[in-house]
Amino acid sequence: MKVLDLQCPHGHRFEGWFASTDDFESQQSRKLVECPICGANEVSRLPSAPRLNLSGATDSKVPAGVEQMQAHMMRALREVLEKTENVGDRFAEEARRIHYNEAPVRSIRGVTTPEDARALVEEGIEVMPLPVPAALKEPLQ
Repeated sequence: MKVLDLQCPHGHRFEGWFASTDDFESQQSRKLVECPICGANEVSRLPSAPRLNLSGATDSKVPAGVEQMQAHMMRALREVLEKTENVGDRFAEEARRIHYNEAPVRSIRGVTTPEDARALVEEGIEVMPLPVPAALKEPLQ
C-alpha cells in the first residue's frame, strides 16, 4: 500500500492510498482521483522524500490552521447536506416555487446552470453556489 501526498490546483493538500504508484497514475489519468475538499480532479503528487537539511532551505509546511480550517469546512458542508433537501436538477424550478409561495418553505439544494442561477438572483431569490466533493455526494460503502 502506498500513501501519497497529493494537492489540487486550489492548494488543498490531502493523502491518497493506492495499491502502487502505477495504480495512482492509472487512476489519475482517468480523472478518478479528486480533492475531498473541492472535488477538483486535477491533482498532483507532492514530493514525499525525506526532508534534506540544506542551508537556506525554506520550510514548506502548510500554514498553521489550514488543516483545521479544511476539517471545519468539511463538517459544515456535511451539516448543510444533512439539513437540506436535494431537489437535483429541479433546483431553479423549486427555488421559484418556494419564493412565490407555491411550495412549502424549506432549505433545498441541487444543480442548475450559471444562467439560471443569475436569473434567480435577478428575481430576488437568494442562492449560493456550493461545490460538493464527490466523496460527500454518495454515502460511503
